[in-house]
Amino acid sequence: MSSQSRMMTLVAFLQAQNCSNLPGSWRHPSTILDFLTPEYYQRIARTLEDGKIQMAFFDDRLALPDLYTGNHHEAIAAGVRAVKLDPSTILMAMGMATSKIGLGTTYSTTYYEPYHVARVFATMDLMLKGRVGWNIVTSLNSAEALNFGGEKHMEHDARYDRADEFMDVVMGHWNTWEDDALILDKETNRFADPNKVHRLDHHGHYFNSRGPFSVPRSPQGHPLLIQAGQSGRGQAFAAKWAELVFVIYHSLEAGKRQYKAFKEAVAAEGRNPDHVKVAPACYVIVGESEDAAQEKRAIIESLAKPVDGLVLISEVLNYDFSKKGYDEPFSDEELAEFSWHGFRDRVVEMSGKKNPTVRDFVEVSGRGTIKEHKVFCGTPKSVADQMEEWFTAPACDGFVLAATSMPGTYEDVARLLVPELQRRGLFHKDYEGPTLRETMGLPIPRAADWHARRKAAE
Repeated sequence: MSSQSRMMTLVAFLQAQNCSNLPGSWRHPSTILDFLTPEYYQRIARTLEDGKIQMAFFDDRLALPDLYTGNHHEAIAAGVRAVKLDPSTILMAMGMATSKIGLGTTYSTTYYEPYHVARVFATMDLMLKGRVGWNIVTSLNSAEALNFGGEKHMEHDARYDRADEFMDVVMGHWNTWEDDALILDKETNRFADPNKVHRLDHHGHYFNSRGPFSVPRSPQGHPLLIQAGQSGRGQAFAAKWAELVFVIYHSLEAGKRQYKAFKEAVAAEGRNPDHVKVAPACYVIVGESEDAAQEKRAIIESLAKPVDGLVLISEVLNYDFSKKGYDEPFSDEELAEFSWHGFRDRVVEMSGKKNPTVRDFVEVSGRGTIKEHKVFCGTPKSVADQMEEWFTAPACDGFVLAATSMPGTYEDVARLLVPELQRRGLFHKDYEGPTLRETMGLPIPRAADWHARRKAAE
């Protein structure tokens, strides 16, 4: 793909909860707090579609953040991601209010079964006419395990081993029906060609799943695959499976290095690197003038509370940070227990300490504040300048836009930033097709090709 034909991918980062991924966003004076209604999410969806944003996607957890201090009181009292609705249901509500924007949501490979996930997403993809993506996660902590009848969370690499097999099963089911299997001829009583509907007969270490699958193909073949692993094992998983990868880069130089290395890893898997989009998370704060943007930023920064970071770091690392003194270093044994290796390794690297303290984790990670992600702040022109620099470096194929107020951030993006990116030829002026894959500039997979590769590998 030539640099001239590259178009920026923009993805809205959503949560099915009382705040965006920024916990203080619910405290923002302009945030609308009807997050328990369909209108809240449909309002956001229509705003994003008006701005031609390629996709809105939901992050998710399967438990409240209740590890800090050993219970849920701090998180509930301060509203630190204190509500967790089922995002797939909300995705459908948004899909019914729109016609073009792609919609992705998170489902765990650790706490669900492959057939269930395959059927839920294949059905959503049909009902939304090929606009659905699946964000594949292995989940994070023991609170999630306890909600699903387990005693503790699976070990990091074992979760990814299970996830690899999980993907084999899901992809096998999604490719059960070949693209032209349906006949629908009433006169000859031929509903479908049974020779083009296959049984999976999977027998593996973690799963047994027979099939055949009960949902035919969607207009985009099957849902888009999204992943956000940052550890070595997570990146290997993403290189093998993902079509859209969310990352965290804290500098342009680091982004260029990691982008190049990841694209090389995709190629090493025998895949086309141009068919895997990489998008770092960022906060966009855009105003009609530089002063207006900086005033918005000051309001946003004033919303953060100390409890936000402590609650969220405890959640993602599966460790109660109230157990340690603020300037007490973690031991090697404690660091080895942390569940999100990519997050831990980033703090170790950026702090320059082999054994960081609680303070290091809070200040270096910026968890619970806008410092957690790259911040692009300024006028439409200056923000577009910064994004263009990253895109053309190249350090990415687009960006995941995190919100600081709801729906205000996305209104500013659609009203101020998108027209400037379009003027520069960096962002599309309309959706390229009816399916998410066409919108993302990605090929539509064919089941017959999958079966041919499987047969050749036997």
